[in-house]
Amino acid sequence: MVFKWMVLIILTLLYLYNLLLHMVRLRSAGNPIPDNVSDIYDEESFLRWRAYHAEKTRLSIASSTAGYVIDLVLLAFNVYAAFAGLFPETNFMQMFAVLLLSELSSLLLLPFSWHETMVIEEKYGFNKATAATFLGDQVKSFIIGLVITTGIGAALMYFHLALGDWLIPAFAGITTVGVMIVSFLYPFLSRIFNKFKPLEDGELKDRLTDLLEKNGYHVRKIEVMDASRRTAKSNAYFSGFGKMKTIVLYDTLVEAMTPEEITAVFAHELGHGLHKDTLRNQILSFVQMLILGVLAWLTVKLVPMFQAFGFSEVNYGFVLILVMNIELALVYPLMSLLRNYFSRRAEYRADAHAVQEGYGAELISALKKLARQNYSELSPSPLLVHLEYTHPPLSRRIDAIEKSISKESVS
Repeated sequence: MVFKWMVLIILTLLYLYNLLLHMVRLRSAGNPIPDNVSDIYDEESFLRWRAYHAEKTRLSIASSTAGYVIDLVLLAFNVYAAFAGLFPETNFMQMFAVLLLSELSSLLLLPFSWHETMVIEEKYGFNKATAATFLGDQVKSFIIGLVITTGIGAALMYFHLALGDWLIPAFAGITTVGVMIVSFLYPFLSRIFNKFKPLEDGELKDRLTDLLEKNGYHVRKIEVMDASRRTAKSNAYFSGFGKMKTIVLYDTLVEAMTPEEITAVFAHELGHGLHKDTLRNQILSFVQMLILGVLAWLTVKLVPMFQAFGFSEVNYGFVLILVMNIELALVYPLMSLLRNYFSRRAEYRADAHAVQEGYGAELISALKKLARQNYSELSPSPLLVHLEYTHPPLSRRIDAIEKSISKESVS
């Protein structure tokens, strides 16, 4: 019972920690807006943003509270073990049963997702998804999530049974490779949810192609994604690795920005590629997977832990539940401090590259448009920035870009 109480106490502390962050997020909406981003929202838009921000945060509080209660019930009353008892007593089926219940329990939070998308996002003009699209996405996400977690659980089970204490490097290695494979296949997986078409010939395509060729950077193709089927918000990204690398533009972005602004955004993304930021992220991901392997290795040794939750022996699905939802979540804030710090530095470097390409002013204009379209927070709490932000606040980015422009003009 000691192990059960330890897990339940940690689960509660994690919930309270997240609740604290939500409260800080609510309070930060009242922070003064820096002068260099004060033109993003007019008074009416700013009031709408504050209302939108408050509604989304309160819904997140309600959702996380419901999630905490669900997890508490499943763990405190040994529901995972009882559900697994309905399945054949093989290692694989017992593992699958636990992961299936975990995915099924996430469906209890579906009303919160529905309210966020179909009520709040609809209210503020962002949602473009129909009920059928929303529900279809949830079904696809459920199936994909179950397949991925089952694959990870099967790898954990195989390596532990076959290799014993060599579980740590083997599991870390295979999960890292798995993440890379998913990233590599993302251009194909994303087609499950969206439709893509080649970017039409014209000024924008010529600018992007010239920028890439100038830097010796090759992509397989440049595509436009039908994001407007689901949202009015904008984004753009590189997808895939090596010869499979693809530029993806939201159709909302193409409609809202000038060719110069979009090229500025990709001059920034190109900076990430030239500075090997993706490789750095892969190294950090491997370290995270190594920690995951260590936690899994320690957990499978604690048979009394599983007995405290109603199992007679190690259940590899429950190992993942404990590691991902409890143990890794406990150390994640410390890990994210380091990872987010390096990520924010990388963003400054990528912005500086866009300035070197001659797109500094256009990047500032594009970032402001993105902030306005996506209802970004302009003056977040410094605490939240350190703990959660992979990108610097917009006002600081603009300060750094303007300094880079000044240096380029002098040189």
